[in-house]
Amino acid sequence: MRSKTPAAVYSCPRQDYAGVAGGYADMRRSSAILGSAVFLVLAPGAVAGYIPWLLSRWHFGTPFFGFAWLRILGVLLIAAALPVLLDSFARFAVQGVGTPAPPLPTQHLVVTGFFRYVRNPMYIAVASVIFGQGLLFGSRSVLRYGVVVCVAFFLFVVLYEEPALLRTFGAEYGAYRARVPRWIPRLRPWTPS
Repeated sequence: MRSKTPAAVYSCPRQDYAGVAGGYADMRRSSAILGSAVFLVLAPGAVAGYIPWLLSRWHFGTPFFGFAWLRILGVLLIAAALPVLLDSFARFAVQGVGTPAPPLPTQHLVVTGFFRYVRNPMYIAVASVIFGQGLLFGSRSVLRYGVVVCVAFFLFVVLYEEPALLRTFGAEYGAYRARVPRWIPRLRPWTPS
């Protein structure tokens, strides 16, 4: 039987941590925080940081179409995306008691914070950082790379992640998926019933 959890964080049907005694639950959460931090550096750090650097060397090229304001737009995209990415990673570790890495998934379905507006805020944030760098540095290769990353994210979400979440969380994920869009954020946050 499932324990009652806060309305915005659902229990995973395969495991119940509500009755775990002692420090095991704290140890599990600490491991999730560490795992999420490592994954943050390895995955988004490489995809949104290292590879764009390899492509552009963070060299300022000519602004696209001669419009310097596109550089400002790039900075704004990066500045808006980083807090979303960090908040989402933190929620996976603290509320979901797991990581965004598929081999170490969360134990709870996280539907708080930016997840109340859109189902994939981490992917959107990573893409925004990449496109922001492309605009900031005037780099066509970084923008092309961003398109490739978006296609890869789309395929991963549709072919692997959503079916896995549906298998793991069942009707809870189904209700969330029916009310919160995959890519285009809602204007008002979704509140679980």
